[in-house]
Amino acid sequence: MTVVLVPVVSRYGADAVVMVGLIAGVFVALAGVFRLGRALAYMPWPVIEGFTLGIAVIILLQQVPAALGVVKPEGENTALVAARAIAESFSTGSLQSVGLVVIVIATMSIAPRLNRSVPASLVGVVVATVVATVAGFDVATIGALPSGLPGFSLPAVEPSEISRLIGAAFAVALLAAIESLMSAKVADGMTDVERHDPDRELFGQGLANMAASLFGGMPATGAIARTAVNVRAGARTRVAAIVHSATLTAVVLFGASLVAEVPLSALAGVLMVTAVRMVEVHNVRSILRSTRSDAVVLVLTAVATVVFDLILAVELGVAAAAFLALRNVARTTTFSPTPIDREVDSDEERELLREHIVAYRIDGALFFGATQRFLNDLARIADVRVMILRLPDLQMLDATGAQAIGELVENLERRNVTVLLKGPRPEHQRLLGSVGALDHLATEHHIFGALGDAITHARVHAARIEHDPVSDS
Repeated sequence: MTVVLVPVVSRYGADAVVMVGLIAGVFVALAGVFRLGRALAYMPWPVIEGFTLGIAVIILLQQVPAALGVVKPEGENTALVAARAIAESFSTGSLQSVGLVVIVIATMSIAPRLNRSVPASLVGVVVATVVATVAGFDVATIGALPSGLPGFSLPAVEPSEISRLIGAAFAVALLAAIESLMSAKVADGMTDVERHDPDRELFGQGLANMAASLFGGMPATGAIARTAVNVRAGARTRVAAIVHSATLTAVVLFGASLVAEVPLSALAGVLMVTAVRMVEVHNVRSILRSTRSDAVVLVLTAVATVVFDLILAVELGVAAAAFLALRNVARTTTFSPTPIDREVDSDEERELLREHIVAYRIDGALFFGATQRFLNDLARIADVRVMILRLPDLQMLDATGAQAIGELVENLERRNVTVLLKGPRPEHQRLLGSVGALDHLATEHHIFGALGDAITHARVHAARIEHDPVSDS
């Protein structure tokens, strides 16, 4: 969102961000009302797992500067920032910070074995904070927090400027919706309770953004880092979110001075453990072992999440999954010459070939991903006088596939090969007619419902051409 909001601030001022958040909240809430959240059901599993893996790596890398006790280096790319932090740690790093991270990791590993109801992450932070305070460690801490809650206020934006903020608000709404739904989807995979309702999630996020904006807050999304910590701490219902909010309010009002002493390295340790636990290793292993296409989608999504950003990663993952799925569907399309199954016995099949008649059965899907192979395969036929295209087993046909059939018919008729169509489905016949593919048939009577009728008609044409080669078929 920074990429979207920084230009808005520089051009219209800080209040414009509040208005953008308010409008974006309305967009997201409306998306929930119109049930657009269910579109995430079409998100491929390898994309979800790749996104989760990439997010886990990002969360882990984001903690490297705090864990090593160095000032976060400049930069937007998490991996590069982590690499620079590691390089700087050799000269300015803090072993005390590293020690606190080890304490937190050890506490979070041991506490659940003693009592699973104990909030291990909270215990780890408390132990690390006590150790740092008693030992007098010189480490970075959270620092001063606000001592009160913000008041209600409307953004001071001119009505004439609102229309100019719609584009930025739509971009923020899109980011908020996608990241929130992806976070919820990842959380589903970490629990064994009822799955989330994506439309309710969007409606809630929309209301939250509107409310935050009216109190001077920035646009927000469901964040996988906090969600993952929440789930791993045992959260299973919406009550956890309410407790989270109430706890933050209590901290601001009553515990700001105590929380200010929490070392940043302790929080880094919690998030590192959470990042590792986010990854469902058996899911990743299953996808990598499934098909090459799924493995490519998972790896591409994970790498793009780390190298670029979350939204681009999802876009690339979905695009790659769609492309590979279409390629696989296209490969299932077959263009088979005789034999003609049970409808014609082998003796009659050989007789048809001697009469220069060939029947092609098109199975599967004929769409833009398969048409070129279709044309290449059938363009190589030779010594044929009549071709019967059998279409009853064609499951899917789009405009490109229909146009390809028309192109094939036109080319064959131009070479004095008569084309007969057997049994196109009614919806396919309507599509063939609407794109003009049927116009290339010598006559509209060259469409048959039964293969026997098509063969009889083909023999008449073949015999006519044999006795009068220059006649019009």
